[in-house]
Amino acid sequence: MENTQATSTEKTAARREDDSQFTRFLKTLGPGLLFASTAIGVSHLVQSTRAGATYGYALLWAILIANLLKYPSFEYGSRYANATGESLIDGYGRFGKWALYLYLFITVTPMFIIIAAVSFTTAGLLNNLLALTIPASTTSLFLFAVCVGILLIGKYSALDSLIKVICTVLFISTIVAFVLTLLRGPIAPLTFYSSEIWSVTGFAFLIALMGWMPAPLDLSALNSLWTLERIKQTGYKPTMRETLLDFNISYAMTAVLAVCFMTLGAFIMYGSGHSFSNQSGTQFTNEVVRLYTTTLGDWSYIIIASSAFSVMFSTTLVLFDGYARAMDRTWALLFSNGQNSRTVYNAWLIIGAIGGYLIITQFLTNFTTLIDLATVISFLVAPIIAIANHRLVFSSHMPREAHPPRWLKLLSYAGIVFLVVFTLIYIGMRVLN
Repeated sequence: MENTQATSTEKTAARREDDSQFTRFLKTLGPGLLFASTAIGVSHLVQSTRAGATYGYALLWAILIANLLKYPSFEYGSRYANATGESLIDGYGRFGKWALYLYLFITVTPMFIIIAAVSFTTAGLLNNLLALTIPASTTSLFLFAVCVGILLIGKYSALDSLIKVICTVLFISTIVAFVLTLLRGPIAPLTFYSSEIWSVTGFAFLIALMGWMPAPLDLSALNSLWTLERIKQTGYKPTMRETLLDFNISYAMTAVLAVCFMTLGAFIMYGSGHSFSNQSGTQFTNEVVRLYTTTLGDWSYIIIASSAFSVMFSTTLVLFDGYARAMDRTWALLFSNGQNSRTVYNAWLIIGAIGGYLIITQFLTNFTTLIDLATVISFLVAPIIAIANHRLVFSSHMPREAHPPRWLKLLSYAGIVFLVVFTLIYIGMRVLN
């Protein structure tokens, strides 16, 4: 009898410990999903789908390699913030003020283009969803106002809650469409190799695809800021394991969905004789949503269109917050003795909206060119960020026990070589042609 009671007590204690671990993880959960929400946007919905529709599975290797070799740099953002209690941007400042000015330059340069590309895609989805006939640029202006308003009022807590719901909905709907697409089969034989990739045009698209696969590398700094903000919001300091679990789950989700989106494009459009529109964000996004309805049926259009808009809206919202937060921290380190300012954050929200809108008005008639320009710029600055992140996590002020394991260090070296080599090849091809 006593043994039975002891066993029951032990089981109860184990359940309490499990509940406690789960509760702690829920307090940690958030930064990784913000990362995933940003990644599962243009890079997946647009670029991965285009890759499958244009080349079949010939660029599958590029998606897998980009996800693998960029992993260390992204992981370092979460690792560094947890171990040191400061963001990667603070870490860059340890190299000297020149590093902060360089970070400011390589972040601001593509920032407006990235905001424009993401918001223009979102505007196209909203126009399709509501059957609007107004220009996508006008819809973008409305979205800018909504995003800035939410962040001015709701701040991080509203953003965190919204993203958890949106990511869940998109993940489920995409997996369902993916499975049904596999059961249906491709409309034409698929290829795993295409010589067209190695032409100037093909290689430019390859670089554009990898530039945002799974996301721009400067997102690592934003991820470190979100990690610190989550700790501030909950008052709970997670263990390194908990922080990395939150990130790894989200990172794995982005990699899986990248393959899913490529499959949708490959099975439904490759070899069909149809291609995506280059002239209109509204038309392009309508074609993407039709990939789902081709598989699931016309009845699903409203559901898929709503889900696609939701995820792109969340991407736009997260980018506004991330860039404003990064600029606020950079400004504080350069000009305000490290003191953040809500006024600076708010100002960068507005600056980002104005700059994004001006970019959209210049590229309104060439949608995919806008997307490719944003992704190529991100790829070209990626080697600098990868090298800086690697140096930081192995620096003397990083606690020794928090250093990455040997396999991750070797993968980080491989990623840096990969980014540098492909960047040089791309620059060489552009110069020669």
